[in-house]
Formats: sequence, C-alpha cells, structure tokens
Amino acid sequence: MTAYQREVLVRFAHCDPGGIVFYARYFEMINGVVEDWFEDALEASFSGLLFHRNLATPTVHFEVDFINRSMMGDRLTFATQVTRFGTSSFDLCHIVTCRGEVRLKAKQTLLFTDAKVGGKKEIPEDLRPRMERYFAPELLGTEAAG
Repeated sequence: MTAYQREVLVRFAHCDPGGIVFYARYFEMINGVVEDWFEDALEASFSGLLFHRNLATPTVHFEVDFINRSMMGDRLTFATQVTRFGTSSFDLCHIVTCRGEVRLKAKQTLLFTDAKVGGKKEIPEDLRPRMERYFAPELLGTEAAG
C-alpha cells in the first residue's frame, strides 16, 4: 500500500535555543500532516468535518520513538499509513525521515466523535474506502514500534 507523504520544513519556531526540534513540536507537525491527509487524500477537510458534519477526530493515544535529532532548516518527510481500523477509531503510523535517515516513528490512535455532545461515532462510510487506500497492517508492531 502507498503512504501519504508530506514534506515539512523545520522552522525556527519548531526548535529549542540549540536549533534542535523541541519534541512537542513534532506533535504539532503530525497534526498538520493528518489534517493535510484528510484534505488532500481523503477529500474531507477537518473544518468541513467539524462545521458541516459535526465530526471531530481527536487523538486518544500516541506511542513515539525519537530516533535522531532534527535541526532548523531540515526538510522532514512524513510518511503516514493506516495500520488498524476499529468501528470508531483507527491507528496511523508516521515514519519521519530526512535525507533517508529515520528521525521519528510514531503510532497514533484517532477516534471519530460527535463534536457537540461527545461520544463515539462510526468511521463514516464515505471516508473508510478512501482511508483503506493507505492501509498497511504489516507496519503495526514493526515500523511503528521501532
């Protein structure tokens, strides 16, 4: 299966005083990549889901391995694939590289919820087939775990 890929430039705002990416900024980058994946690959923007369909997709779990440091000016490639489907939740595996060197591996669990009242919602029938294009269950426990 194919991975959704997005390049992210490491900016000054991502870094600590030494010019190294501050770990919490990776979570912001991952969230941006997930939003781009929904928009570009799934044809369902976060804002459209929230304001027109009353759906939110909060992250409910993260597992992260910080493998090598990233510096200001690096161009990071985020490769994202779905590794698990549940009824309402799904897992994404993110492998972040720079010039072929792995910098970070993360497993993220997201949950579809009712944006107004809370509570789980099933993965929308129109999105699931689009998400399945990025399904790679073999990454679970290998690439995601490090």
